[in-house]
Amino acid sequence: MQEQLPREMSSTDHKKHPCPDCTFCQWCSDDRCALCLRKDCCKKKLSIAEQIALYDEINRDKTPAPGTDETVDNLSEYGLKIIQPLSGYRFSLDPLLLCDFAPTDRNSILDLGCGCGIISLVMAKKCPGAAITGVELQKEMAGIALRNSADNRLSSRVRIIESDILDLRRHLASEGFDLVMANPPYRRQGEGRISPKAGRDLARHESSATLHDFMTIAKRMTKPGASICFICHPERLTEMLYLATGLKLSPIRLQMVHGDCTLPARMFLIEFLKGKNGTLAVLPQISIKGSVYGERQQGGMKKAR
Repeated sequence: MQEQLPREMSSTDHKKHPCPDCTFCQWCSDDRCALCLRKDCCKKKLSIAEQIALYDEINRDKTPAPGTDETVDNLSEYGLKIIQPLSGYRFSLDPLLLCDFAPTDRNSILDLGCGCGIISLVMAKKCPGAAITGVELQKEMAGIALRNSADNRLSSRVRIIESDILDLRRHLASEGFDLVMANPPYRRQGEGRISPKAGRDLARHESSATLHDFMTIAKRMTKPGASICFICHPERLTEMLYLATGLKLSPIRLQMVHGDCTLPARMFLIEFLKGKNGTLAVLPQISIKGSVYGERQQGGMKKAR
């Protein structure tokens, strides 16, 4: 028998039973959902238990470490412990999807807008011989990424730079990386609701750097023939392909990500090559419901004891 949701979804109920699509897009605020305001938004998707797992298990354990305003979570699949701020931007499934999508036969990797360092750390585990550089604009998040690198004994291979990506020339030589990865802000400046929580708006809305900036800098930093991988909102796909044409980047892989295969895509993953022509392969879609990613969300991320 299908589980029944409350007839009237109050703000408190919505916290308990979040819409998985909105959760996946990281757009549920504390008191209402910015994208899906219908009271029946959760009825046609996952069970209550699955919804709670999607929202809570990876990233929403808000129990702080003793004496701090941070949480320490275990990403058990990779043997990582991840410090995150109690409030502000906390990573979701997106960077893990990007890490699974990206090629792993690379020796030097650049992570643009690294946040707490999740992409850099996971790629360090997936690519044992690679040297990885994470770049983060926010001072607090760059400090957390540095601590995460040290706490996971990866400082010898994972370097964290506190910098605007627009200033990277001051820190890094051009064409120095086999792979550049980014989970860029999804929303254009001035679009969508602004999060009241510190750090979230910078992570979700273009501020100092636009999508064009991310793509231009990614091209500048990759070696000829190297790869650039992004995860982004489907509404930016046309724009990204248009920009890629102007930058002479060839899209070679595209994969749509769905909360449920019967619903529109909520994200896309894409790989570009610099300086090489290629044929675009559209990969089978990822459906979070019933997939290995859903299993990871239910069991892969736990509060560290």
